[in-house]
Amino acid sequence: MSRRLPPLYALRAFEAAARYSSFTRAAEELSITQSAVSRHIRTLEDHFACRLFLRSGRNLQLTEAARLLLPGVREGFMALERACHTLHGEDGILRMKAPSTLTMRWLLARLSRFRHLQPGNEVQLTSAWMDIDSVDFNVEPFDCAVLLGNGHFPADWEASLLFPEELIPVGAPNLLNDQPWDVARLASAELLHPTPDRRDWRNWLQRMGLSDKVSLKGGRCSIPWSWA
Repeated sequence: MSRRLPPLYALRAFEAAARYSSFTRAAEELSITQSAVSRHIRTLEDHFACRLFLRSGRNLQLTEAARLLLPGVREGFMALERACHTLHGEDGILRMKAPSTLTMRWLLARLSRFRHLQPGNEVQLTSAWMDIDSVDFNVEPFDCAVLLGNGHFPADWEASLLFPEELIPVGAPNLLNDQPWDVARLASAELLHPTPDRRDWRNWLQRMGLSDKVSLKGGRCSIPWSWA
């Protein structure tokens, strides 16, 4: 039996794409481009001589072959993680995942106080490009995470509110002129969105009672938001 295995980075891209059902979100987590994720998936498909993902509109679905492969890949990465921790030692290491903008504008400035209160402890911080609303502690190698959500997390999690966040739409100055904005103008506008699933616009429109009146059209803007 051949012992030749596919590249580890291709398997990592496959696991992330399967977990998110999105090449885009997998690319953001791995800090590579979406086309790189696609190339890694093609490498695996060539290696195994079968399809791993199917596209149906905006949805990304696993094939039967991918569903058979995924548990073993996840188990393998968890075994590697355990082996590395055994060799390196886990004492005093806190592994954290947080959005990149929040990390730069808020979290890093507070790490010095953590080091002062917990001398000798090390923080390993992984940043994700966009706001993250979920984390799988059974698969991802993190002890804690900063998430955007409503607090409805699994019962066995310990969660604390850091601060509330306001979601506010903004527009170009030449569009926000003296003419009043109404549903009709909003429905005809190009709505730029930073997230693959347009969840920011969906959440805002739902809160404003406009979900059934405004269609989500417009390109994706991949520039991280800055805090004022």
